[in-house]
Amino acid sequence: MKTTLLKIFAPILNLFEAPDDGSEYSYSPSHRKILWVMGFLFLGVTGVGIFFAIQANAMATLLPIILFGSIGLLCLIVAGLGSDRAVSKLWRNR
Repeated sequence: MKTTLLKIFAPILNLFEAPDDGSEYSYSPSHRKILWVMGFLFLGVTGVGIFFAIQANAMATLLPIILFGSIGLLCLIVAGLGSDRAVSKLWRNR
């Protein structure tokens, strides 16, 4: 299952896993845990946005829904499937 997901999300993960200059990177396991939490929080905000978008019947809420949903999915993809280098690159720790 993980190999299939890695193939599906390879274009996204390659952006973060490719070494820039071959330098060392700083990784801490807590960074991955925080990415999980941030991903679920952003998806929670997306869910609340969808709820209020349905209640208000307003198209103006689509931008925040798409934005927060994309950020949440990116965090979960990198936290779940990304290498240590991808996590540290997302945190900009080099």
